Amino acid sequence: MTKFENLKVQKRDGRLEPINLDKIHKVIEWAAEGLDNVSVSQVELSAHIQFYDNITTKSIHETIIKSAADLISVATPDYQYLAARLAIFHLRKIAYGDFEPPHLFAHVKKLVENGKYDKHLLADYVESEFDELNAYIDHNRDLNFAYAAVKQMEGKYLVQDRVSKQVFESPQFLYMLVGMCLFANYDKLYDKATRLDYIKRFYDATSTFKISLPTPIMSGVRTPTRQFSSCVLIECDDSLDSINATTSAIVRYVSQRAGIGVNAGRIRAIGSSIRGGEAQHTGCIPFYKLFQTAVKCCSQGGVRGGAATLFYPIWHLEVENLLVLKNNRGVEDNRVRHMDYGVQINKTMYQRLIKGQNITLFSPSDVAGLYDAFFADQAEFERLYEMYEKDESIRKQSISAQDLFSLMMQERASTGRIYVQNVDHCNTHSPFNPALAPIRQSNLCMEIALPTKPLDNINDEKGEIALCTLSGINLGEINDVAEIEEPAELIVRALDALLDYQDYPVAAAKNGSMKRRTLGVGVINYAYYLAKNCTKYSDEKALGLTHRTFEAFQYYLLKASNKLAKEQGACPAFGDTTYSQGILPIDTYKKDLDAVCNEALHLDWESLRNDIKTHGLRNSTLSALMPSETSSQIANATNGIEPPRGLVSVKASKDGILKQVVPEIDKLRDSYELLWQMPNNTGYLRLVAIMQKFIDQSISANTNYDPTKFEDGRVPMKVMIQDLLMAYKLGVKTLYYHNTRDGANDAQDDLDGCAGGACTL
Repeated sequence: MTKFENLKVQKRDGRLEPINLDKIHKVIEWAAEGLDNVSVSQVELSAHIQFYDNITTKSIHETIIKSAADLISVATPDYQYLAARLAIFHLRKIAYGDFEPPHLFAHVKKLVENGKYDKHLLADYVESEFDELNAYIDHNRDLNFAYAAVKQMEGKYLVQDRVSKQVFESPQFLYMLVGMCLFANYDKLYDKATRLDYIKRFYDATSTFKISLPTPIMSGVRTPTRQFSSCVLIECDDSLDSINATTSAIVRYVSQRAGIGVNAGRIRAIGSSIRGGEAQHTGCIPFYKLFQTAVKCCSQGGVRGGAATLFYPIWHLEVENLLVLKNNRGVEDNRVRHMDYGVQINKTMYQRLIKGQNITLFSPSDVAGLYDAFFADQAEFERLYEMYEKDESIRKQSISAQDLFSLMMQERASTGRIYVQNVDHCNTHSPFNPALAPIRQSNLCMEIALPTKPLDNINDEKGEIALCTLSGINLGEINDVAEIEEPAELIVRALDALLDYQDYPVAAAKNGSMKRRTLGVGVINYAYYLAKNCTKYSDEKALGLTHRTFEAFQYYLLKASNKLAKEQGACPAFGDTTYSQGILPIDTYKKDLDAVCNEALHLDWESLRNDIKTHGLRNSTLSALMPSETSSQIANATNGIEPPRGLVSVKASKDGILKQVVPEIDKLRDSYELLWQMPNNTGYLRLVAIMQKFIDQSISANTNYDPTKFEDGRVPMKVMIQDLLMAYKLGVKTLYYHNTRDGANDAQDDLDGCAGGACTL
């Protein structure tokens, strides 16, 4: 130990002085207080051997933190809290020069003057309100974070200089200031006391992880940047003007931290006539490349990379070339690998598959009315489709449905990123009347289903870009479904207020948002919720539990939006919704589901139905189940609705490898059903279908395959198609990732969640 005591430390001001091992010991002892199965001496020993002469104070802190983090394991999970507390200590020292945070008012004043916080905070709140809220902040809640959460906070969410890495705040200021920004206008709508009450309630719910906030809100609200919608849906028409407008809109929104969904299904096929035969069309691929370039041209301020999912119908004449755009074979000229793809399917296509028939491929430009009917009117689509099949004057190609679906599933399996959108379910089990506002695409992560209209130019106010603002309820904090009501009301109020608070870089986006006021509230920690309720994904008991939970989830969200409509008015385009006709999700789900789960409804839906018909809803949509890759880490929760891959998941971020332990591992170790323990996809997909019965948008739902369970180590095409058909039969709207067990460490999680986290909560 003498060797280390002779070392010199370089202080922050450049001075050299002897290393103080006793001071280091006291900090680690403080961080270890109250934790089980952690050894202060083991952390010290690991750290000491990495010290060197003239080491900086900063390096000492980082070495100690890493030494503690390296000891996180299934047997010793509390090292995640020891490492987190050391990281918080270090973070505060960097931000404030001291462990104790400053007064809220002084902190905000300083950061407003430095251009880091939005100046409206000082204009909208008086000093006495800052005093009251400062007294309410509990900075000790910083010590409840796990290590992965602190590192995600530090890397993505806390306001900082992303070049110098200087952090300017700690987590509790983030939570309080988000509430202060979102409820800033409540003194005008209600009064100052009501405003402070909502801020405090929202602060409590977010800082104790009952509510999970998405990346754009956590990293952006309180800063001068005002675009916080997680998901942007842009529809492209079959014209150069619209293609250029779509490209411009992509650039503007990627630069503002949003994940992009692009519907390019209208673009005509290669060889189509242009200007009455003056030229031949180059087809879809050159324009897809243009969209890819637009997506990748911005870094999103260092928070995450740009990402997009592009949509087209399975009956498009170029579909065989489009399905292989992401694979590793081929050359750059015929591949567009840096986007993901959503293939759009309906009942007619599935019937051709089941009956062993052919699918006829068309260019949308050659078959008038077919593309629109594909979404808006299924009977009309089938009539037109069969009529055009018989019309010998129309260019077409016939292909075996089995061959086409097999190609799609092969590409889905090999890339993991060919997604599925069942467009009929998205329109028949929808909060929107498809005759007035059809759903023609989804988003980056396949949980959003909103109306869009193509742009003719970037300033086109008649077009409609759909935005969805996300948040999540932590099911792990729910012990009785009635407890969902409070976080549901707070989320609806906060996100609805955000729609008025944020800016809109494109007129068509403001048009859609102000008319429809769409929200997408999801959940996190579902795997833990099942475990603590003594059931698993593959258990029958999970069916009824899930039905009761998501019934309450949607019911309380609708109740909150109805209450808000009574106070502030229904959204202007409420008449475009089926809700306006008194039609609820419980009326339009796929009735095949009843054979899987016949749980009765438990809440007073008829009274709610009457209230909605009478007073409307403030928001056209309320729910969407998203992946929540990074935001789940903040709450030390399991991802969205997904089973964990291991009791300790190893997750990569731009700040390095992070270990995350499932909640209550000491008590519930044997209660979790891990991903590759599930016998097949049946149990999981049945639960997704039950959720979809209530969810008014869609669900990021994955399929997962372990080749070792099959003969010759290969997943049969028949099995994958059976899962696809089962999901469709039960009313599932969308399928996201196709995950294949590759023999790597099962604790290794999918490190690419939501295509770089663009849609994560």
